[in-house]
Amino acid sequence: MPLPRSQSCTSVFFITAQTFEKRFYLQSDRMSQLLLDVLLKYREKKEYLIHEFVIMLNHFHLLITPMRTLGRAMQCIKGGFSYRVKREMSFSPTFWQTSFYDRRVRDAEEYRQFRKYIYLNPLRKHLWGQPEER
Repeated sequence: MPLPRSQSCTSVFFITAQTFEKRFYLQSDRMSQLLLDVLLKYREKKEYLIHEFVIMLNHFHLLITPMRTLGRAMQCIKGGFSYRVKREMSFSPTFWQTSFYDRRVRDAEEYRQFRKYIYLNPLRKHLWGQPEER
């Protein structure tokens, strides 16, 4: 997907957030589906636009445009997910690393590179078929 024309390149971010101590909390369908639900819920509430994403076993990557601030968008995602896990599963460990990696996307070429990275991440970790199987 090309860089959205309606968005300035300077407002798109590549994000990586990891689980606490890189534990495989997201490996179950239930947990990954819950994270997907949270991502979509706050997108519908217009907290951010999601351009690309992947949920891995112990982290996720996003290309995202926050509608307010990046901190607010990440609070919705990480905090919203932790709240739902505690409420729906009676499971309340320290779920996320306290910080996250963010990089402002500077131009369309950088966007394409991050998009490719997101797409290929499950392949590199052998979590999805070979490229010729796509």
